[in-house]
This record gives sequence, C-alpha cells and structure tokens, in this order.
Amino acid sequence: MTGPVISARVGGVEIGGTKIVMGVGRGPDAIEARTVIPTSAPDAVLQAIADWFADQPDIAALGIASFGPLDLDPKSPSWGHITRTPKPGWTNVDLAPALHAALGVPVGFDTDVNGAAIGEARWGSGANCATLVYITIGTGVGGGAVINGIPLHGHGHPEMGHIRLPRHPGDAGFAGICPFHSDCCEGLVSGPAIMARYGASLSDLPPDHPAHGMIAWYLAQFAVTLQAVLAPERIVMGGGVMKTPGLVDRVCGAANIFAGDYFAARPDAIITPPALGDNSGLLGAFVLAERAMETM
Repeated sequence: MTGPVISARVGGVEIGGTKIVMGVGRGPDAIEARTVIPTSAPDAVLQAIADWFADQPDIAALGIASFGPLDLDPKSPSWGHITRTPKPGWTNVDLAPALHAALGVPVGFDTDVNGAAIGEARWGSGANCATLVYITIGTGVGGGAVINGIPLHGHGHPEMGHIRLPRHPGDAGFAGICPFHSDCCEGLVSGPAIMARYGASLSDLPPDHPAHGMIAWYLAQFAVTLQAVLAPERIVMGGGVMKTPGLVDRVCGAANIFAGDYFAARPDAIITPPALGDNSGLLGAFVLAERAMETM
C-alpha cells in the first residue's frame, strides 16, 4: 500500500446503515484491533462504541465516517449530528460531540463515503490520483469525492445517491423506494430496492436473471454522469451490492457504450472495486482522526 502511515495510534469508526466497523491503528498494514457490530438503536450503538474504545487505551484521536445526511459545518450548533435521514430512529442523532465527551479525544467527522474515498485516495485504488470518486451501493447509495486529498464539501456534502437517472425500459412499473425522491438512484439500485422488486438480493438471483443487466445499466449511467461532472481519475465502486459476481464488469461494459468514446479515459479504465476491501471506510476514519489531531 502506498501513502504514509499515521504518526500516532488513532481510532476509527465507520457507521453504516447495517453494520458498524471500529478499529485502532495507523494505516492499512497497521490495524491493531478491529471489530464489527450491527447498527441497532442509536443509544445502544453509541454506548457500544464508547465501551469498545474505552478498552483500547491511548488513542490520540477518533475519526467517525457515518451514513448521513450529516451536519459537517463546524460553526453549526448541530455539528457532528446526523440530520434528516431515511433510516428510522436516527434523525438528529448526536455522534461526534457525544463520542468526544465519552472518550475525551479530538474527533474528526465526515460521511461514510467521504471516509472511504479518503482511505482509497491515500492507500488504495486512488493512490497517486488527484481526483477520486467513491460510490457505495448497499443499504443506501452514496458518493464521495476527494480532490488532492481533500473531500469535497459545499453547502453540506454531496448526495450523489439521490441524483435522477434515466429509467430502464424494463423498469417502468417500479416506483422506487426512496422516501424523499422515490426513483432517484438510491431508490432504484440500493440493496433494499433490489429486494423490493425481486424478493432477493442481486447476488442471490441466477446469473442470467435480467436484474443483473438492469442494475448494471443504471450504475453505468451513474458512473458516466460522474465522469462528465467531475472528470475523476478513479471511480471506486464499493458496498454490498457491488460484491455480486460479474457486476463491475457489466457496469464497465455498459458505461463504455454510454460514454461514446467522448471522454479522455474510457470508463473501464477508471472504474474499479476498492483496493482496501472492507477497510476503506475504517482507514478513511483513521485519516479523519489524524486531521482532527492536527487541528487541535
């Protein structure tokens, strides 16, 4: 793995819609402890995180990479909180201030996809790239962009999973499941959207099932849109849905067709799975912790 390790021992938490990954270390080859717990009720989750790190002494800082939407404005009274999320019971949950109070260390905070993008940009698929986009397709759909090592923020943070996509001709009867936008990208291609259509995950459907081609069609439209807007050197596609055998290749093939030889790079030259595997978000959280140390 390229990229420097972190000078101090730090903690990281990746809070996803289904599971939470916690770890302590300095980089991809220096993860000293790691554990996974389910994403249950907020109070139980926060207590479990605080208890686990209490047994991991001498961390210099904590990084949190969480599903959102999040308040990332350090001047806001609700900085460090989840805001209006589709996940039941998690709206307005206090994450960063609560864990800072529990552990007494500096806390860095960003989205789970920005965290994964930061990790991949430093040590993974995007090492030595100036621009990288990380997309996760799982319980929800999200995207984070890193430009010269810095995650893209603006008025809030990017909500790439909620862009609109053209509708596949064979999918006109499906309304979509996003509670805010119905048939946005998340409402069409997330794991729960696939389950709502077919009663099974994509990986559990037969290889010749038409769902494979349709989901790849949507994700290829998504990738080409991101290529047109941000011109990334890498588009990293992670999350549970992307573990379906053959899906990355299907996406690349469809994206090459949609791109029409227009861009400087063919989509199949820049679309890749995560090099850091299931640790992209955790390692990005380590970097968030490092940056929190540096700003204290």
